[in-house]
Amino acid sequence: MAFDYINALLKKEVTRTPIWVMRQAGRYLPEYRATRKKAGDFLTLCKSSDLACEVTLQPLERFDLDAAILFSDILTIPDAMGLGLHFVEGEGPKFTNPLNTLQDIENLKKPDVSQELSYVSEAVSVIKKNLKGRVPLIGFTGSPWTLATYMIEGGSSKTFSKVKGLMYENPKHMHQLLDVLADTIIDYLNSQIESGADSVMIFDTWGGLLNKESYENFSLRYMSKIVDGITREYEGKIIPVTLFTKGGSAWLEQIADTGCDAIGIDWTIEIGEAERRVGGQVALQGNLDPSVLFASQEVIKTEVNKILGQFKGSTGHVFNLGHGITPEVNPESMKFLVDAVHSYSK
Repeated sequence: MAFDYINALLKKEVTRTPIWVMRQAGRYLPEYRATRKKAGDFLTLCKSSDLACEVTLQPLERFDLDAAILFSDILTIPDAMGLGLHFVEGEGPKFTNPLNTLQDIENLKKPDVSQELSYVSEAVSVIKKNLKGRVPLIGFTGSPWTLATYMIEGGSSKTFSKVKGLMYENPKHMHQLLDVLADTIIDYLNSQIESGADSVMIFDTWGGLLNKESYENFSLRYMSKIVDGITREYEGKIIPVTLFTKGGSAWLEQIADTGCDAIGIDWTIEIGEAERRVGGQVALQGNLDPSVLFASQEVIKTEVNKILGQFKGSTGHVFNLGHGITPEVNPESMKFLVDAVHSYSK
């Protein structure tokens, strides 16, 4: 079955511009909040394949989306490495055992993904079965650099002083950590692909913190290693890979040179400029500012048309937000967005 989402990533012909939204299964949906309450806590929700499937499918029941994305979290890998992931209300993710010393990094072992993260591949299988071929399924991971920031900082951070301090003072240990993470991610994504993921995406949420040299050495280098290491064709179908660095518009050419199929962009660059720079090489995903969804339908329509109008190609564009949908968004605004993209792009 030919899907517009997959075809757009591979720069093949599409019937309309496909759309999915980062965090499309999330707190803005009352049904998601009900399922999360039923689960008791966020990690239980992630680790139950049936509940993960339930919330993955919820937005597809409401909206005419062109892809589903696995419901999980980017921090499953550090958790599998024994760092003790938990979530504090109002504060986000925390680790009981962060990487506080160089010895902690030296002691870190690559987990057996088939054992420690089997609940993720099981969720992919259950979701794929329940999708029944309606839309393709996206698997994903955090980038090595982004995972490392949480593992060293112990959770979210405003200054990122610990991780950047380690990068400058002990680059050898930083590279050691990133290598272990990249090797684990290769196994992790391949496991998702073998379980049914039709495409995969790497979220480099914190790559934009870095200067050009540091970005190339400590973030892009390892995403490139992952692109080289994962299965790009499985059971006769090509598995497209999308890289997304939030705040990464300065480095589009370098990202395109990794051999990825598509680049996710945020709202800090016009999609027309991104297309002029790398559109001949890769597909583009993006890039509506999520805050537009708090405006009127007339404004949403105007902003959608701006993005669609800037993109000059007949394919190679997956419409998305420039980052995740925010919890306060009215689901009706999301519905209007999805329908507007399809209506104006046909």
